[in-house]
Amino acid sequence: MSSKDLGLFLIRVVFGVSMLLGHGLAKWGKLWTGQHSQFETPFGLEPALTLGIAVLAEVGGSILVILGLLTRLALIPLIITMSVALFVVHDGDAFTTMEKALLYGATFLGLWFTGPGKLSLDYLFHRTQI
Repeated sequence: MSSKDLGLFLIRVVFGVSMLLGHGLAKWGKLWTGQHSQFETPFGLEPALTLGIAVLAEVGGSILVILGLLTRLALIPLIITMSVALFVVHDGDAFTTMEKALLYGATFLGLWFTGPGKLSLDYLFHRTQI
């Protein structure tokens, strides 16, 4: 096991768990308790739809990233969600408000470029860093 693979594993797990616990599960709760109207609705879409898309990305995508399963595919909705948060939802906000979306987005984009590393289910199943 290389230090690169250990580093990618730590980044995947820390940022995946943080996204899941800090953002995804809270949105999941709002989705299932009918609190759609409290969710930001960029692009004029229905609040329930945008909340559902965010939950799918932040819960489903995070779990796949943590496991290193279909990692690059799972990162696409996370990168898009963080881009919308950064450039649309928090447009004009103070940097400290935008900072989380920037850090998550940059990390997820970096993982998309590097792949999940050898400590992943992708590598286990395919023996390559897909």
